[in-house]
Amino acid sequence: MKNRLIFFVDDDKMMLNLMEYTFKCREGFEVKSYFSGEECIENLKLNPDLIVLDYILGDDESKTMSGLQTLQKINQSGKEIPVVILSREKSEALIREFIKYGAKKYVIKDDYFIDTLVETIDNHFLELNSLP
Repeated sequence: MKNRLIFFVDDDKMMLNLMEYTFKCREGFEVKSYFSGEECIENLKLNPDLIVLDYILGDDESKTMSGLQTLQKINQSGKEIPVVILSREKSEALIREFIKYGAKKYVIKDDYFIDTLVETIDNHFLELNSLP
C-alpha cells in the first residue's frame, strides 16, 4: 500500500513541526508542509490524500489567503480532496461555515488537538479502506 500524502498548512512553524513530527514517525504517511494557502494551492498537482488547514493564515497586515479562502480554492480546483480545519476559534457559526464549504472535520487547537487530529486522520483512512 502506498503512503498517504498529507498537506499541513499553518503559518505557525511550531505547529507545523509538531504535526510533521507526529505523522513522519507513523508508518504509511508522507507529509508536506506549507506556510500559506497559496503554497498549498500551487502544490495541489502532487495530489494529496488529505489537507490539514489552519483557519487563520498570516496576520491582518498580510495579503495571504485565509483558511476559508484556501478551502474554497481547493474546492474550485476540481480535485476532491478531504480537508480538516484547525483553529483556536470555537464559534459554532464558523464551524458550520467551514462544513458548508466542504470541510470534513473542524478540530479545535486545544491542549489535546494532536490526539484529536491523529484520531480524525486515522478514522478518515479507515473509512476509505472499508468502502467496497
